[in-house]
Amino acid sequence: MVDQISAERRSAVMGKIKATNTGPEIRVRKAAHAVGLRFRLQRSDLPGKPDLVFPKLKTALFVHGCFWHQHQGCRRASVPKTRTEYWNEKLARNVARDAATIPALQARGWRTVTIWECETADQNALQSIIRGRLFLQCTEVSG
Repeated sequence: MVDQISAERRSAVMGKIKATNTGPEIRVRKAAHAVGLRFRLQRSDLPGKPDLVFPKLKTALFVHGCFWHQHQGCRRASVPKTRTEYWNEKLARNVARDAATIPALQARGWRTVTIWECETADQNALQSIIRGRLFLQCTEVSG
């Protein structure tokens, strides 16, 4: 299958994809704040530069796009039909980087939590997910 737009247009479209302050990331921030959690953003001194960091809980939270981080079993994690070799290599590098980040954080004494893009659509469900994954250690925050 041939791409329907020019290489220049495709490059422009791909260039507009943000790495921070994405829709899913903002939804997770709002939900975390709504359940009483306070956090720091993109701490560059931690491996993987977590999207949200909860210092009191010593927990790093990553908000992963299902496509970019290849969420297993998710319909959004499909590989494009054009330039499959390129995409397979690129997405595999993302997954490998994610897999290396978790032990690096754990070695420093941090817990890690991942919330997938597909889990961020419903704000009430997202709040429940956050409570379930983060409040396991937290006794000072009421939900």
